[in-house]
Amino acid sequence: MGILKDFRHSSRLAVLVAVAAAMVGIIYGYDSSNIGGALDFIAKDFHITSAADKGLLTSYVIFGEIAGALAGGWLANRFGRQRMMVTVAALFTVFSLLSGLAWDVPSLAVFRVLLGLAVGISIVVVPMFVAESSPINIRGALLVLYQVATVTGIIFGYIVAWALSSTGSWRLMLGAAAIPGVIITILLVRLPDTPRWYMMRGRRADAARVLERIDPAADTHVELNSMEQDLAEAATSKKTGASILKQMVTRPYRRATIFVILLGFAVQITGINAIVYYSPQIIKAMGFPPTDTAAIFGIPVLVQVAGLIAVFVSMSVVDRFGRRPVLLTGIGIMIVAGALMVYTFAAGAAGQTDPTNVHLTGVYAMLGFIGLMLFNIGFTCGFGALVWVYAGETFPSHLRGAGSSTMLTSDLVANYVIGVAFLPMLQVLGGGGTFAVLGGFAILAFLFVLKFAPETKGRPLDDIRLFWENGGTWPTPAEATAPAAPQGDD
Repeated sequence: MGILKDFRHSSRLAVLVAVAAAMVGIIYGYDSSNIGGALDFIAKDFHITSAADKGLLTSYVIFGEIAGALAGGWLANRFGRQRMMVTVAALFTVFSLLSGLAWDVPSLAVFRVLLGLAVGISIVVVPMFVAESSPINIRGALLVLYQVATVTGIIFGYIVAWALSSTGSWRLMLGAAAIPGVIITILLVRLPDTPRWYMMRGRRADAARVLERIDPAADTHVELNSMEQDLAEAATSKKTGASILKQMVTRPYRRATIFVILLGFAVQITGINAIVYYSPQIIKAMGFPPTDTAAIFGIPVLVQVAGLIAVFVSMSVVDRFGRRPVLLTGIGIMIVAGALMVYTFAAGAAGQTDPTNVHLTGVYAMLGFIGLMLFNIGFTCGFGALVWVYAGETFPSHLRGAGSSTMLTSDLVANYVIGVAFLPMLQVLGGGGTFAVLGGFAILAFLFVLKFAPETKGRPLDDIRLFWENGGTWPTPAEATAPAAPQGDD
């Protein structure tokens, strides 16, 4: 396979840095799914009965993630990408243990919010770190690797919940997340930071040393001069009063800011974390009894394994076919899956008295399983993989931290909406109505990506700014080398 050849020809440090950074996705994925397995047991111990309260319990972590995502870019610029990732992994370890020791709902809420804070920082810092530490020819694949790790973590979360379901020990389900946290912390401690961060701190010799080890084929002098020019332009803008916020909301980067806000929101509003958080509840809604733990936890594992395979496919083609085709294909599969789920619940409801409480049997239960699997496959090979690519590639280096924070904060706001609204919506609209709503969002997302998403395949990281400076199109070679025209605020 071409991707394996590219990996073999890349430096050992480049692959090691990207793999270690992407492994942070394991703890993000585990945290996303273990609450789904633990939810019913927590609710039983703490006497939580309403769907709205269960949704709120699931969403506590998202409050922290939003705060972490807002601060993640600034923290990465101030303290370094590598240092923040070590901090994130260590904090995740501590607050996972404390979540397992919670004595009531308020204490669990506090620990989950603080856990979310660490996760929110990580989802901003990791794409920055990987994008800035990757050779051009495999940058997309290494960014997608974060999604591979995330889905792997989701699978581990369901397997642990399945293994512990007979004991009902939600404390072990949540606390077990500390194990990968410790391992990943150790992996990250000895990694160098990125060449761009060293350049931001005026450490050109360190930047050159790391760049030469990451990409021996690169022209180090040219690459560092390009970074230096970008940073000099940022410093000039700052001296003239153009703050990072002002640069992001005025030309030429206003278009980029709008793009990442809407893309981040589309990633979650289409409903993937409803599948991750509430797969056991969805499986029950499909007619499987609560006592059938093999189905309640085993089916989500199979769904996520299919998604993991899809991520590997995405990783193998994203640097060959481009970002847009892979993303659009993934969203298209989600639309088909949504339509199948609507049909399945509608047809399965025939003859049943309550369309909001459908129990699928026989062929309809199988179609529901296929629909869930297709939905997850479409997401993981499309949105799930490419959100990290666009988070790492959209903005120039001096705006990358703020841009990633903006995109992933929007993502988490939509995640919160889905986390809180999904169970009540499932009760009111039923499975068919709920997936019709999610399918409608997927159609809007497809049209948005088709119209506005840039193709960044094969572009040097510091050249992607040219797309936005040219009004949302790639300039011709002659235009790219011409002096930039003055940009207004309108």
